Amino acid sequence: MKIGIIGCGHVGSVLARNWIQAGHEVIVSSDHPEMLKAFAKKLGPKASFAPPEEAAELSAIVLLSIPFGQIPKLNPRTVNALRGKIIMDTCNPYPERDGKVGIEGLNQNTGSGVWVAKHLPGAIIVKAFNTVHYRVLESEAFRQADPIGIPLASDDPKALQVVSQLVREAGFGPVIIGKLARAKDFDNGTPPYASGASAGELEILLGLARKAA
Repeated sequence: MKIGIIGCGHVGSVLARNWIQAGHEVIVSSDHPEMLKAFAKKLGPKASFAPPEEAAELSAIVLLSIPFGQIPKLNPRTVNALRGKIIMDTCNPYPERDGKVGIEGLNQNTGSGVWVAKHLPGAIIVKAFNTVHYRVLESEAFRQADPIGIPLASDDPKALQVVSQLVREAGFGPVIIGKLARAKDFDNGTPPYASGASAGELEILLGLARKAA
């Protein structure tokens, strides 16, 4: 599978390495092309660099890992290219960084995943990889015991299955929560966020979060 990574920072870099190890092709993109061209070269022949709009167009599935406040500013060509594709949304709203957009993402009752979906019409959003610090992703991938849990939420059951497999291939344990609105249960500021919980522990944390919501 060809995976586009729009915003290949700390999280995207870790996942790019792991997915290439699993046999996938990866297209990395961000606002720092020179740095990423060198990174893609280090990753080997299964990696390449492209501007965000081309990464979106050329990929079968996309990891979106940019600051939350940048989502409304995405190039229209990029937004159009994301239509009909599965988008793994890692983006967390931080009001101190993202201003009004961050406040909107956190304050609405449906959670940040639904907010992202409204700004990417036609895309198939799966909230994923937003709860775990990149250093934990880097150090704890592929551990033999109960793997680090990655909560997932989407309105598309088939997309959840596709992303679940990619989570496993990256070395982690997928925990499907349900509809995209349920992503509010693992937005930043909830018990699962930055907990470093295993898949089993995450199910318990999300159960507590659901009861409290």
